[in-house]
This record gives sequence, structure tokens and C-alpha cells, in this order.
Amino acid sequence: MKVAVIGGGSTYTPELVSGLTAQSDRLPLSELVLMDPDPERREVVGGLARRILAAQGWPGTLTVTDSLEGAVEDADAVLLQLRVGGQAARLHDETAPLPCGCIGQETTGAGGFAKAMRTVPVVLDIADQVVRRSRPNAWIIDFTNPVGIVTRALLANGHQAIGLCNVAIGMQRHCAALLGVAPDRVLVDQVGLNHLTWVRELLLDGTDVLPKLIADHGSELAEHLDLPEALLHELGMLPSYYLRYFYAHDQVLREQQSGAEPRAAAVSRIEAGLLELYRDPTLMTKPALLEQRGGAFYSEAAVALLASLTAGTGDVQVVDVRNDGAIPGLADDDVVEVPAIIDADGAHPLPREPLEPLLLGLVQHVAAYERLAVTAAQTRTDVDVRHALLAHPLVGQWDMAHELPGLLDIATQDNRGDRLR
Repeated sequence: MKVAVIGGGSTYTPELVSGLTAQSDRLPLSELVLMDPDPERREVVGGLARRILAAQGWPGTLTVTDSLEGAVEDADAVLLQLRVGGQAARLHDETAPLPCGCIGQETTGAGGFAKAMRTVPVVLDIADQVVRRSRPNAWIIDFTNPVGIVTRALLANGHQAIGLCNVAIGMQRHCAALLGVAPDRVLVDQVGLNHLTWVRELLLDGTDVLPKLIADHGSELAEHLDLPEALLHELGMLPSYYLRYFYAHDQVLREQQSGAEPRAAAVSRIEAGLLELYRDPTLMTKPALLEQRGGAFYSEAAVALLASLTAGTGDVQVVDVRNDGAIPGLADDDVVEVPAIIDADGAHPLPREPLEPLLLGLVQHVAAYERLAVTAAQTRTDVDVRHALLAHPLVGQWDMAHELPGLLDIATQDNRGDRLR
């Protein structure tokens, strides 16, 4: 089996590499390709990947390359973990919206829209190469943010794709630790859209323990989510920490406008430190600093998803897929983040109980924005850009919809620039 990782110079890659080769019973990996346009990252991250694989005694072939075409040639699966524009673009997304009174965040609101406009055309180019060069029915697994919009674009253009986020597995691990049990005993019943989800049930050996967990550990959960404890008790569920941008909008905006360090700046420092550690020729495992990078457990979730698709195990995982009736009140082609049965034919979303009005209204609002964002990323017209911004609940004003494209450097011409950088 051949797996290609596009964006293989990511600092996440060592964890991903280690996980891919550790599941040889379900994932018969014989060839792994790390593709990245950055020569320094190819050398540093690729070098550590080679040492990890050698230490594990993996007998397969590792290729590190800048050739997209060669990477996806005859691939059985293509994993997307790219960041178009790098951390510099992320920093811009997090700061440019602030002067007009909009939150700066890389996956939602105005900043998330800018990222989608840069990313969707590049991902669709990659997907076209997968169709031309990879094996028939090769899977595209997308971790590239904004996952919901990117996955929606892939599916709308006929590609065989599944989106994946680390929020669900991160919540599973955190709750399992609070309960003092092994994570595999805990099932997170998460529902909504990517980065707009709520946990309505937490099943421990099949029994819902969420009410007791909130009652016993409300303060710890509130601190983890950066949301008020009273909100968790009143909702009786656990919102994703991305709901803070909606439930505490004004507070977040004040913090950002007061000069708080953007997350992109902190991540850039962490990445520089990681790359320096990765240069150590004696390093053969992922360093502890990687845990501060964010995206905890995403590699583990990715490996589990790919292994289940390959082995056709039929287990349940939280993924981003077409709704197809799973959440009442949303269109079938909306991309939702829900538990799904994973087998060799793909991800099959499990039907969910109808969303409460408090949840459904916001989900429908953001789903409409995501539909318009995919359109804008492909047509790149001024009107479609403004419509997408008007539809987002964190923007939604005519003056902002006119001003933001200039602040965000959103070009309406289709200029893809330096691919994957």
C-alpha cells in the first residue's frame, strides 16, 4: 500500500509517520511519500522521519520529494495537511480583521474565509492530480483547515474524500482522563459542523455519563474549553472550544484588539523550536514540545481512519462527511461532523437526534456560509465574496463585507501563487 502525505514537511509529520507504521496488522504500508515544496522542511522533517522508521525496523520505502505528481502516482491514499501561505498567512488572517471589528481566527469568521479562499483552489488542483495519477478509488483524507469547507469543495467536485478534525479525539482523551478510564471505553457523541460542534452524550461502556461528568468536573471542563462553567451546566452538553468565538464574541474581540499575542506568533516560535530539535541526528522519537503545537491526537485519528478504511472494520469514528439526512434540518450535501461507521466503502454517518433550536439555528447559519464560501473560492467574483462574508454570523454586515476583502488581501482573480507554501 502506498500513502502520500501532501504537506509532509509539517512539524506534525513525525507523529503521523510513527503511527502509520505502527498499525501494520490493519495498514499494510509498503511505501510512504512525504511531499513538500520547502527544501529545508523536506531535509529536516524527512531526516527525522527516516530515523523514526529505521528505529522501528520498518521495511518499506520512504520517499521525500517536492513533486506532487510523483507523490500521488499509484497512491492508495493521499493525506492533505498543507498550509497555503505558511504561518505568515495565518498571522495575517488573525490580525487583519481586527481594525474593522471582526475576530481574527484562522478557521472561522473573516480569517477562516481568507484561508478558505487561498486553500480550496490548491486542494482541488491536488485532487485533480489524484484522479489522474493515483489508483482507482484512492481516498483523499483532509486535515487541512478549514476542514468543513475544504471537504465540501472536494465532495462537490466529485472527489472521494473524508474530512478529519482532532476536536473529537481530543475531547475523548480529556474526558477519559477526568473519568480515570482508558480512552477506548469512551465514545464521544459529537454533532454539528467542523469547529461548530457539541457533545450531547458521552458514552462510557455504552452508558451516557455526560450529566455526571459535568456535575463532578464542570470547572475542569470549563477551563479546558475556555467557556463559563455556568454555560456548560445550563446547556447540559459540551460545546467545542471554537464556540467561544460565538458565545464570548465581544470578550474575545477585546482581548485580540488589546494586543494579546496572536496564536500564529506562538505557533511560529514552537515550530522553530521543533525544527531545531528535529535537526538532532540522535533524535528518533517525537519531542515533548510537539504537544504544545496544537492539534493533539490528530495523527492518531488519521491513522485510525485510514486503517479502518483499509481493513473495512466497521468501527465508529467522528469524521466530516456529507450529511445525507444524518442531521435533520440540513441539506444532504452539507458537510457535517458526526459519528460515522467506517468501512471499505467509506464513512457512513449515523442518524442523529434533531438538534435543539439553540444549536440548529447557528448550524444552519454557518452551513449556508460554508456553501457560499465554496462558491466564492471557485468563482472568485466580488459578489460571491461579499455574499459569503454577509452570510457568516461573525461578520454579517454590509460595510464589513465591502472592507474585509481588501484588509484580507482576498484577490478575486484566480492567483494560486506558490503552491502549498
